Amino acid sequence: MSQAHQQDGNRGGNRPIDDGADSSDDAAVPAPPGPPLAEQASERMSAQEFEDVVGDALDRIPADLAEAMDNVVVLVQDEPDPEMLTAEDYDEAGLPTLLGLYDGVPLTERDEGWSMVLPDRILIFRGPLERWCTSREELVEEIIVTVIHEVAHHFGIPDERLHELGWE
Repeated sequence: MSQAHQQDGNRGGNRPIDDGADSSDDAAVPAPPGPPLAEQASERMSAQEFEDVVGDALDRIPADLAEAMDNVVVLVQDEPDPEMLTAEDYDEAGLPTLLGLYDGVPLTERDEGWSMVLPDRILIFRGPLERWCTSREELVEEIIVTVIHEVAHHFGIPDERLHELGWE
């Protein structure tokens, strides 16, 4: 089972939780363009190291934004569940390429009556990230980009705007 972090609105408010719930494909981060995954060497790190990098990425979120994060958990999962994937989310070797996924209702679409609901989920997929990256430095950077990308979806920022801002 993978580790998870709960963002409870304050910096350093990350705590492990269970990630056993199902997911839908609300906002996904596909693998960046480049050589097919099967042709690349992969970089691996321990599960704890990976979790630590995800936590570090969350710590990079400015305090005012971190405090505004509401009812969302950040989970690390080894691989995306098959029901999360479309045909475009696989490489030539049949391996998933989805790096991250926001599953929830963005803050921009909630009203004052939004309460008593399960937390939104930000899923970070370890396997695809490790297969995609060819160095530890690249892996750390891609984890950070993926976490920030998915957090942005929680705030209602669409992919197009993220790309304009250089968060591809």
